Amino acid sequence: MGPRCNMVRCLRIAAAGGYTPRNWPLYGHADGGCEFPCTPAQLLYFCTVMQKVSARLQEAPLQLLRRAMGDRLSRRKKIRHFANALRSFGDEARVRPRLIRLKELGWIEEVPTRVQRIVGALDMVRFWIVPCAADYYKSKGINFYFHTLLRFLDDPASLIDPLGLNSERDTIIGHVLQVVHANPDYDLQLLESFEDGLDEMEQQVRSILDGTHPRASSILATVEDPDYHARLLEHVARFKKSRGQGQSLIRENILGDSHFQVLERTFGELPNAMRYFAKLPLTPRGAARHLLTCRTFPYELAEPPPPELAAPSSSGTMADS
Repeated sequence: MGPRCNMVRCLRIAAAGGYTPRNWPLYGHADGGCEFPCTPAQLLYFCTVMQKVSARLQEAPLQLLRRAMGDRLSRRKKIRHFANALRSFGDEARVRPRLIRLKELGWIEEVPTRVQRIVGALDMVRFWIVPCAADYYKSKGINFYFHTLLRFLDDPASLIDPLGLNSERDTIIGHVLQVVHANPDYDLQLLESFEDGLDEMEQQVRSILDGTHPRASSILATVEDPDYHARLLEHVARFKKSRGQGQSLIRENILGDSHFQVLERTFGELPNAMRYFAKLPLTPRGAARHLLTCRTFPYELAEPPPPELAAPSSSGTMADS
């Protein structure tokens, strides 16, 4: 078999260049400098993904809702998964072994108590997940609440467990596939609580890119960035090789906002988030007091910046990063 087109590279070229399904086969390769021709299956996928992402921004809301819901078989499967997630939510006997495995792998230094994790999940949602996502979708001209509804219809189980500790492997993977993440490293580290978590993550991203994933249609109904899965595949492969020591895949609205940068540093990776949780009250009374009185993010509990960013230079200003 001869050499074939690099799908990740070509999808990036197609997205960045604004090509359409009609002109991409004619001009995309030459303009982008792709060395090999696409196979017919790859061309079909490029056309499909570009059409669907365009549809996410242009289709009528009712049509988007229908596509996110999927067919009758898909809806039944989603309801079963949602019911299973509700039944297992808060099952400490199920969560504890995963936490222990993550600690053995070095992703957790100290396992927070159940009370600390509950309070931490609420802090993560109200200070980090919702405000940062709302800011991002506003910048894209997308209604955050409608987008959340599409996500719920695509995979309801993925929205009820902010920490992911009660979620099945494929629920976590589906969540990463359907949301352009501020930083996917938290979820990639969490997937190591399953022996095959990262391998399956990589395989499912590839199946999205080659058009064979069974949920490709409903996932693409919620993803507004045509380049996201290509970038994600490269990042997952890099993450597996370096165990998270390489460059993070940070969403664009984080990079220009100092407040979001502090939140990302605190909640964007599993070890840092667990350190934050371990600083929270241990008792239900203390937890209730924290939730009632702490109305803004407590900077005193934030993850400190790396030494190279925190250390002052000889001139008295922050050292260059």
